[in-house]
Amino acid sequence: MTTPSKSSSQITGFALIEDYRRVRSTTMRIVDPLETEDYVVQTAEFMSPPRWHIGHTTWFFETLLQTYLPGYTIHSEDFLYFFNSYYEGFGKRIERARRGTRSRPTVSQTVEYRRRIDSKMEEFLETIDRRADAKELHALVRLGLEHEIQHQELLVYDIKHLLCDLYDAPRTLAPEAIAKVDGAASFSGGLFTLGYFGGEFGWDNEKPEHHVYLEDYYLDRAPVSCGDYLKFMLDGGYDDWRWWLSAGWDVVTRERWRSPLYWEFDDGRWMIRDFHGLHSVEKMADHPVAHVSYFEASAYAKWAGKRLPTEAEWEHAASYDQQTGIKSRFPWGDGSPGPELANLFENQLWGTAPIGAFPAGASPGGCHQMIGDVWEWTNSDYAPYPGFKTEFNEYNDKWFVGQKVLRGGSFATPRSHIRATYRNFFHPHERWMLAGFRCAGDKA
Repeated sequence: MTTPSKSSSQITGFALIEDYRRVRSTTMRIVDPLETEDYVVQTAEFMSPPRWHIGHTTWFFETLLQTYLPGYTIHSEDFLYFFNSYYEGFGKRIERARRGTRSRPTVSQTVEYRRRIDSKMEEFLETIDRRADAKELHALVRLGLEHEIQHQELLVYDIKHLLCDLYDAPRTLAPEAIAKVDGAASFSGGLFTLGYFGGEFGWDNEKPEHHVYLEDYYLDRAPVSCGDYLKFMLDGGYDDWRWWLSAGWDVVTRERWRSPLYWEFDDGRWMIRDFHGLHSVEKMADHPVAHVSYFEASAYAKWAGKRLPTEAEWEHAASYDQQTGIKSRFPWGDGSPGPELANLFENQLWGTAPIGAFPAGASPGGCHQMIGDVWEWTNSDYAPYPGFKTEFNEYNDKWFVGQKVLRGGSFATPRSHIRATYRNFFHPHERWMLAGFRCAGDKA
């Protein structure tokens, strides 16, 4: 586990120290295989150098110390500037695209900064149960840990863009597919309660629970595979404007897209490069396709005569048992994800698993791998739920425009950081993250 398993109201300050240490050490284990030179390189505007991630997640906790620890002296004004991300309320910040343009603070200075703040935080955590604002502080520390876990996943994306198969992390082999998965599951519509329903940590953008009405629909039992997507490509999918949204077609023509990110055309055939090396698409044919944008997912779905699911349909299929009328945290029930249920970060596959490799994790309707492997695009705009109230300014609420919702987590998502109600969000053109999709349709 890389994040607390109890709510902030149940956990003591001393237990919180253990959770703090666990999360912070996981981040450093991810960057441990890197060479010093790797920490400072920014390969694209959308990625951040690993040095920035380990500094920014430390910056988050230093802002807490600034506010709540009397007499605290900041480490460095320059660090506060460089390691801020998008928080306008915390002062000036470097532009995201320029995070790799500076050699200072050095990697060693950043690591020392992290050690200093960790020491201060652990001392601080020993005292918070005696404070009148203990409940508020527990919630803020928990938020900081969840924030760092999000950056652990972003680190995986950025290291892949930086090094891909040159990254020397310990990796386990993917399991074999042990179930045949095809066709679609049929779902009856009606009123459905969408959103977070308590029990563990939940982000404010998952709340509050509210009723939505669903028409009857179907959802494919499997995510779209690399083999499926290759058929779309070979049928001229990237050359036919009919399948694309106008904005998507603009990106395809401007960027000259011809395949998902990390696909390479070599000696007359398509190959995929990942953490394990360069493989033929045929070898990866039964794996979920990854690193596709919303535009590509939408185009494929139209080409296939289908559509993308709404996030309400996706959550309904992933959490609701039509036979019992019970909604659960996960497709398999309320039990925490284990290695036999989903391909998440602790599995240490550093890649997708074949479709059908986790039959015990299937939903009551028979949909496989809705948790783990790849985030799944939905057709829903990222917007606040009715009755939304922000729980932390400038975190989730400032992004409620121009983005699409993804669900389900990926092989880089820690087990305790995901649930069926979790709402991820990215711009429609983005594909550097581990994003795939499955198709849906209307029942006749």
